[in-house]
Amino acid sequence: MTLEMLETPFMQRALIAALLVGITAPAVGIYLVQRRQALMGDGIGHVAMTGVGLGFLLSTNPIWMATLVSVLGAVLMELIRTYGRTRGDIALAMLFYGGMAGGVLLIELSGSGSTANLTSYLFGSLSTVSAEDVWAIVLLAAFVVLVSVGLRRQLFAVSQDEEFARVTGLPVRALNLLVAVTAAVTVSVAMRVVGLLLVSALMVVPVAAAQQISRSFRATFALAVGIGVAVSLTGITTSYYRDVPPGATIVLLAIAVFVALTALAAPLARQRAKAAKIGGATGQSAAECAAGVPGSRRPEDDVRV
Repeated sequence: MTLEMLETPFMQRALIAALLVGITAPAVGIYLVQRRQALMGDGIGHVAMTGVGLGFLLSTNPIWMATLVSVLGAVLMELIRTYGRTRGDIALAMLFYGGMAGGVLLIELSGSGSTANLTSYLFGSLSTVSAEDVWAIVLLAAFVVLVSVGLRRQLFAVSQDEEFARVTGLPVRALNLLVAVTAAVTVSVAMRVVGLLLVSALMVVPVAAAQQISRSFRATFALAVGIGVAVSLTGITTSYYRDVPPGATIVLLAIAVFVALTALAAPLARQRAKAAKIGGATGQSAAECAAGVPGSRRPEDDVRV
């Protein structure tokens, strides 16, 4: 049955897209979680709807147009966050709702689409991922991985403490804008597989799940990406055989992993506490005891929000 699925062209494209989404969404999401902007992806998804509508209206690839519009929207969101101290929440709300409404209106005005086309973009679809979409997703995903991995030290420093990063000489404003742009590109990468309304969950939930048992940024990053890839590929496969929406399936699988790792975190915490207690009795330092326990935390590596 698996070989039959792999021989189907549209499933080959869907699996490639799912793999890239599973990598990119948590890779960017870890910085959003650190910055306490877990719902930023959801807002960008609303804005990206206008780009999808423009794609239909102008007869261009909706992914590229959604990328352009969502990047502009993400930059505007970051500027509002930085300078809109008093009425920023109202401005963001109008941006989100206006983006969604604009997308619906533009699709209706275009002769090539209708609101029925929205379903595949809002919740993901297996059969609508074209070869052109795959190439667009590959190029956009390469950019996301390059930024999130290549600049991980700088982005982590800015996400942890902007003032400290500024004192050390990092270009904080430019890095903040880069995080926003990368998040916008990730939304465009994921919208064909997970859907615009659910992409934020794939950015956040794998990271939250990884944080339950890992205590360093590197371990959390690697585990979150691993979870993202696993639930994305499993969700796509389940969607093929059970005829269920891929986006909803992927998100529910990610939440199931979060629940399982949360249940596992309590025994690990008791094990660490027990090791620390034994070490105190034998004269070892707490750091020496914790070093021998899987998932032990070093204060400088703490990635909890």
